Amino acid sequence: WDETHFGKMGSYYINRTFFFDVHPPLGKMLIGLAGYLSGYDGTFPFQKPGDRYEQHNYIGMRGVRLCRLVSSWLAFLCLSEQMLELSKSLPAALLTAFILIFDTGCITLSQYILLDPILMFFLMGAVLSMVKCNSCADRPFSASWWFWMSLTGVSLAGAMGVKFVGLFVVLLVGLNTIYDLWDLLGNLSLSLVRFGKHLLARVLCLIVLPLALYTAMFAVHFAVLNRSGPGDGFFSSAFQSQLIGNNLHNVSIPE
Repeated sequence: WDETHFGKMGSYYINRTFFFDVHPPLGKMLIGLAGYLSGYDGTFPFQKPGDRYEQHNYIGMRGVRLCRLVSSWLAFLCLSEQMLELSKSLPAALLTAFILIFDTGCITLSQYILLDPILMFFLMGAVLSMVKCNSCADRPFSASWWFWMSLTGVSLAGAMGVKFVGLFVVLLVGLNTIYDLWDLLGNLSLSLVRFGKHLLARVLCLIVLPLALYTAMFAVHFAVLNRSGPGDGFFSSAFQSQLIGNNLHNVSIPE
């Protein structure tokens, strides 16, 4: 059922048809983009689970171009960096990657048009970036320190932009940041000016940057979906007047 739902959302983006959904737009936009780049024309109706795709080119949305690629990167992230940074043990990293690669749930999720593999990618990216940034604590404000902290903010925006469940990784990074700042505040050799720079850097990278990217996702969402479709009635008459094909299109709406 979920593949039918999110496949239809991807078709809406390709057809630029406005719709209403409970999830943020990033994951569905990526699915639509994968379908568009792989030659899918957005004409499959996605009416009910089990319908045959027939001649429709669904491969781009159904894993090979996006979900399976993302899922394969999860094992790479666990193996090459994250577990090595956390445990400093190659056997532990290999075991983690082995468990993830052969996990039935991950294998199943990566075969269909779903948001979960994309969400897992951004969640893992946020944790990895946080861990790598912590490893650069002895050289603050270096290029690598800024890179990993900024990438943490980008990954947080991605996680929130796919599903609201991504707020849990925001909580994790937030608690880690609070602990880090508390430790810096207790360092008597660190001046208040220097501490202020640390605080400002975290505000910019972990609050301002994710919020700006999250807002930009919705700006793209509303710019792309400029045609009338299901869900128009949830919005104001003034908004509906901006949608091509709507009964109120270009009608003068009083304030």
